[in-house]
Amino acid sequence: MDTTGTLDEALQRLHGSGPERLGRLTNHAPMAVEALAARGQAAAVHRWLDLYARKLEEFPSGVEPVTAADWRSALGDPRRAADWIGYFGREIAEHPWQEVLTQWWPRLLPGLYGGSTHPVIRVGHAVRTLLAGEATAPRLAELAHGLGYWAARHHPVAGLAPLPGAGSAAAALDAVAPIAVRDGGFPARLGRVTGLPVWAASVTDPDEALTRLTELVRAATHRYATHGHGEETMLVHAATAPNAVLRTLPALPRALWVPSLRAAWTASAAVTAMYAPDAPVAYTPQGTFTPEEVFERALAHGDEHVLKLTDTALDVGDEQALAAALRSVELSEPLR
Repeated sequence: MDTTGTLDEALQRLHGSGPERLGRLTNHAPMAVEALAARGQAAAVHRWLDLYARKLEEFPSGVEPVTAADWRSALGDPRRAADWIGYFGREIAEHPWQEVLTQWWPRLLPGLYGGSTHPVIRVGHAVRTLLAGEATAPRLAELAHGLGYWAARHHPVAGLAPLPGAGSAAAALDAVAPIAVRDGGFPARLGRVTGLPVWAASVTDPDEALTRLTELVRAATHRYATHGHGEETMLVHAATAPNAVLRTLPALPRALWVPSLRAAWTASAAVTAMYAPDAPVAYTPQGTFTPEEVFERALAHGDEHVLKLTDTALDVGDEQALAAALRSVELSEPLR
């Protein structure tokens, strides 16, 4: 992790900005700069932020403070984002951050699908940093921003019909049927998902949940190489959302690992259904690259989703994952 102080500087710079822009698009900068710092590219953080700055909006105004007595009425209300961030800032100032995360994870997990899964991804990046190094004020504040954004965009999914599945994560993703009408934004498409294949439903052991979640992240990352053309940006989340959950597990009690696996599977499978292409396309990278070289290509490209998928691909670490990262570079528009 970054020991230069650059990540803390960047987070402080970003915490004057809101979690979204234009009322619906996520601010990806905190996640991207954490990935850069984690991958040894702290020197590029402020230069990247300068390019991304045009996508930032001012921090929103509050409505009224969220309290322990009335939080349920504020859950899932995006107008209350500032209120929620303030609430978690106070909670983390008064209690150990792991304690706050443990209390709120089961409350927030059913609503993982809000904000196009970006809130849980932001939390996953924040937790990785806290687990890897010192719990500085900017890093604790980043966790508060992530949890607050998640609470504000909390959106459960219920009533999904269990459909025939498969034994492996890769085969189960292959069994996901695309929704009939693939247009519109994430909320509209999510509303059209009525059933998903059953996978890992019998898992009850936390260690097996960890193994299965790791398998899911690998399968979803590999799949992007051949299916990413369905929607080069949104299909990234089929891998990065479950990886955010995976990154968070070490900070959570083992009793929360199994429900975390189930929520991560639903998110990955739903994104697959919402944005799947009609058919896969074979993909072979033009050359062989080390993980460091692949990340340098992602940085040169600059797109925030490319950076985050590449970060996840490096977690997976095999050739197919690196191919997926290179495919995202080819498919996506660079940051300019």
